[in-house]
This record gives sequence, structure tokens and C-alpha cells, in this order.
Amino acid sequence: MIKNMRILISNDDGIYSPGIIALAKVASRFGEVRIVAPDVEQSSMGHAITSSRPLRYKRIRLGEFEAYRVNGTPADCVALGTHQWAHIDVVLSGINLGLNLGNSCWHSGTLAAAKQAALLDLRGIALSTEFTDKQEPNFSALEPYVTKVLELLFEEKAMSLVNVNLPPKPRGIRWTRQSVRHYDGKVVPSKDPMGRPIYWFTITPLEGAEEGTDRWAVEHNWVSITPLRLDLTDEKDLARALALHHTPPIDTHTSGTRQRNKISRRVTNKKARHEKS
Repeated sequence: MIKNMRILISNDDGIYSPGIIALAKVASRFGEVRIVAPDVEQSSMGHAITSSRPLRYKRIRLGEFEAYRVNGTPADCVALGTHQWAHIDVVLSGINLGLNLGNSCWHSGTLAAAKQAALLDLRGIALSTEFTDKQEPNFSALEPYVTKVLELLFEEKAMSLVNVNLPPKPRGIRWTRQSVRHYDGKVVPSKDPMGRPIYWFTITPLEGAEEGTDRWAVEHNWVSITPLRLDLTDEKDLARALALHHTPPIDTHTSGTRQRNKISRRVTNKKARHEKS
């Protein structure tokens, strides 16, 4: 088992989330842990970064761990954490209170922290589990699976970005692909107590989850591990476009001359109309 690592941990639930402590306890078996997380919840923040105001990096004590709270986004936290602490081996994000499956990868703040690590040429691993108002995660029961997942992924050094989802009662671990489904996308209008209009977005899926996807795995009580990548290029569409179309290079000199001639013609025509009138 790999040990003596430097492990930075963040999340989007906020620094006082029980999930971040549960993850830090497991991660500490592999090396030195430092926590850098938002001072308040930043769920569904996506990969937003703060550019319009300065950020604060305030040290606190979080159990047995050195921790810092930041008045920014999950991506901010990883950027600051890696700046303040050198030679980090891996960035962990989570354990998020709520699954991050399929399309939610686009707006997940949990995954954004891991993506920020990958952008900085570090390994980023996001971990999430199911959470409802009626039942909170049993982190003690999940601990053996979190340990196994980290053991597995710490050995897979070529994987720079990984998304992990843990069902409440796992029966094993599976490698999966991201589930991509269509949603109804309805906007439901309502009113607040003062009678002012408000709106809710619905996210009801229109198709079931395909076997082999992250959502299918969790629905069948498997821990889902999905390798991801930062490059969003659709290689098939790009190859088809390159094969079917030839895009001529833009002659900036010619286009500039044409534009000047066009303007000159407009001025001449306007002057002629004025003299005629």
C-alpha cells in the first residue's frame, strides 16, 4: 500500500461537512493530509473561479487535521491549496453529500475541485455518496470501500481525473462510463410568500440508465469508478468535419481590403444621394 503521500482534500459542501472528515480519516492512512475547503456550501457551483474580489485563506483546527477555510469556490480552494502547499501527490474531493452521476458532472462543485487538480497537472479524485433528508450517509459502513477505492486509484497513476460514487450498501466495485441521459427540462413557475414570481427547474430523466454506466452501477449497489478527461472534443465529429469540408484559410489582407472598399462604396453612394437631393 502506497504511503507517505501528500494529500490535499476539498469539497463543495463546506469545510464543516461530515463527509470531508470521513474522507480525511481514510486518506491519512496513506500520508499527510491537509484540508482546504469553502467556508460555506458551494453545491452545484461547477468550475467557477473567483476573479472579482480577493480571497481569504484562514487556518482552523478540524479534529486532528490541519485545515483552511476559503471564502470561494471548490476550484478556488484547490488553486489556493496547491499554491500554499508544495509537492502534493493527489487531490481528493468529497465525500459529497449526494451522488454526482451522469449529467451532474457538468455542474458538480465536487468534481470541479478534482478537475482543477487535473488542470494543474495533478491527480484529482472526486467521491460522492447518496444523501436524503430521511437518511444521512453511514460513513463507517462506507469506510472499507473508500479505502479500497483509494488503494486502487493511488496505484493507477496514469489516471488524472476520476469520479467515484458510493451507494449506501455497496456489494463491490465496478469500472464504469458516464451516463448521459436527456431530461425534461421543464420550468415550473410559482410564487414566494410575498406573491413575487419564482421558478423551479425540474430534472426528471426521460430514459433509464444503460448497463455499464455510473448511474446503472449505483442503482445496482456497485461502487462506480469512472475515469474522465478534460478534453471535451468530439473526435468522431471532428474527423468527419475534416474529411468532408475544406475550410480555406482567411486572407486577412484581402478581407481587410474588401471591407475598406465596401465602406468606401457606402460613403460614395450616400454622398451621391445627398447631392442629387
